[in-house]
Amino acid sequence: MATDSPAPTGTAPEPTPAQRLLPVIVPALAVGVASALILLGVSLLAEKLQDVLWGTLPDALSIGRYSSLWMIVTLTASGLMIGVLIRVVPGHAGPDPATTGLVDPPLAPGVVPGLLLVTALTLASGVSLGPENPITAANIALAYWLGRRFAPGTTAELWISLAAAGTIGALFGTPVAAALILSETLASRAGPVALWDRLFGPLAAGTAGALTMTLLAHPSFDLSLPAYTRPHWGDLLSSVVIALAGAVLGLLAVYAFPYAHRFFQALGHPVLALTLGGLMLGLLGALGGHLTLFKGLDEVKELAVDPSGWSAGQFAVMAVVKTAALLVAAVCGFRGGRIFPAVFVGVALGLCAHALVPSVPVALAVTCAVLGILLAITRQGWLSLFTAAVLVGDAAMLPILCVASLPAWLLVTGRPQMQLHEDGTPLR
Repeated sequence: MATDSPAPTGTAPEPTPAQRLLPVIVPALAVGVASALILLGVSLLAEKLQDVLWGTLPDALSIGRYSSLWMIVTLTASGLMIGVLIRVVPGHAGPDPATTGLVDPPLAPGVVPGLLLVTALTLASGVSLGPENPITAANIALAYWLGRRFAPGTTAELWISLAAAGTIGALFGTPVAAALILSETLASRAGPVALWDRLFGPLAAGTAGALTMTLLAHPSFDLSLPAYTRPHWGDLLSSVVIALAGAVLGLLAVYAFPYAHRFFQALGHPVLALTLGGLMLGLLGALGGHLTLFKGLDEVKELAVDPSGWSAGQFAVMAVVKTAALLVAAVCGFRGGRIFPAVFVGVALGLCAHALVPSVPVALAVTCAVLGILLAITRQGWLSLFTAAVLVGDAAMLPILCVASLPAWLLVTGRPQMQLHEDGTPLR
């Protein structure tokens, strides 16, 4: 008769999910706090430089701070200076930004100082790019290098996800943004580990980053727009049309992206490309006004303070100029992200729609336009929905935004992305 064989001796039992996750908490919190501090440090340096470039210097020269002449001179000179820095710093401040996304493989740690310096100068000079891509890349590089140094048995995926989550949490002031963005990546990976087990460490890092930034800098995305009272049947059509308009404007930039990149690459030298790019950004700033400069987060709040302070035509010009500025800045070599400038485009486009049809609630017009442009530019559904929703902080907008996202997503999905392969062809 068969008998049960004795259990093998000397083998440790498999750890439970909780036992696997507990050791992640401390490094996740440390990475989250460090990611927020690096973002805060670069942002503060950029603000100090911005005060000099756009306050101290023009005042000393008795030139209007945002006169057309000063915008053209400052952005052209900034392009030249940043081009020289990229040429001489170790690692040339990272790869061609047109080929990078929000979360990429780790860079060599020696690239980080130059990348952060170039990013601070880019933010200060008025270039239409945000801090998210280069800061995330720098934090991933540092977390990966230090993590593998002190815990060599850990995987690269752990440190990449922790640093990305910590940075995104700090950028948006909430860990929810980090969880939503990373869930789009992690959900596509096969494996027996539950999604929330994979999100445990990143959520802790995102929480640490968000709390650090909130306690030190008090960021806010709320535009304080007039409240959206309740949905109407007509709002469904308005939301869809406005979101599609934002998506179309974004896709125009996406389709122009490889051609514009090829133009600047044909110049053959990064200093020349960035100088010409700076000149073009200065001219665009002179055309669209000073609100179309910089990453756009502070500028959208100025727009939102008085939605009736500009005409529909002025809002349309700002939206188109900012889109063109984002395109030029992203292809000529400036280091920066595209989310915050795209938000400005969406806000300006939404305010244009409200000015054209005042019966469309301003909160609905703005959030749907932001949703459409972000879907086209980032191709991340959760990020687009979340960013649009936090601009008004009104739960009543969520059903309308979900409705508006469906046709906009059908329009953008499967089309080229605003990111290139090494050979210059667009990702899909």
